[in-house]
Amino acid sequence: MSNNQQFKYSNSIIVYPLIILFAVWLVFWYQVRIDGSINNFGIRPQELEGLFGIVTSPFLHGDINHIYNNSVPLFVLSLSLFYFYNKIAWKVIGFGILLSGALTWLIANHGNHIGASGLVYVLVSFIFFKGIFAKHYRLIALSLLVIFLYGSMIWYVFPIKAGMSWEGHLSGLITGLLFALIFRKQIAKPERYKWEEPHYNEDDDPFMKHFDENGNFIELKPEIENDLEIEDNSEGTKELKIRYIFKKDDNE
Repeated sequence: MSNNQQFKYSNSIIVYPLIILFAVWLVFWYQVRIDGSINNFGIRPQELEGLFGIVTSPFLHGDINHIYNNSVPLFVLSLSLFYFYNKIAWKVIGFGILLSGALTWLIANHGNHIGASGLVYVLVSFIFFKGIFAKHYRLIALSLLVIFLYGSMIWYVFPIKAGMSWEGHLSGLITGLLFALIFRKQIAKPERYKWEEPHYNEDDDPFMKHFDENGNFIELKPEIENDLEIEDNSEGTKELKIRYIFKKDDNE
């Protein structure tokens, strides 16, 4: 897949984020309706049994508020990931879950760490830093949008709220930054619009002729073409004839 193709829409861009979200909610439904004890399969720091939670913890949530607060950013960010970085999206998500989970298992002191917030922090961090490293205006705009929407999340990488896995958040932030560095050379380059071409001349663009120098839309009058002909008349002298061709406006 070329860099240009990364910015073209495909069904996978929305289908994959929906599948991820559906899987998270399906596990929550199973937890509420059938077996609530699966919540114990989270990340338990420095315990061998807790290593299994590295894979399962993103799909486990404490209550409806917990899963709802994670679902919206998870869907929005994964949608952005698959659109702008489709070629490496699954790598970021898959290895992001593993690495952020492993870091949580290492740096946390106690507790049972569950929830998709670690993955959310991976995506926030990756999309932000990747756009900055890319130095492409569209990707930088995406980075700024992410910060505008989720910039306040930075405070939760510190232990400011009891019962919240700040270690998981911090691990996700570190993982996203690391991936942005690893995939730094894989920068998506969108297709250039015609007006972005280096040798583009606005005066030759039929669309741009509809705007004046101040950017105001102007209605163009029907074009009148003339054709000059010089013919010999019956007296043997040169005679100038002008033919006008009028093009009727289709909107009239």
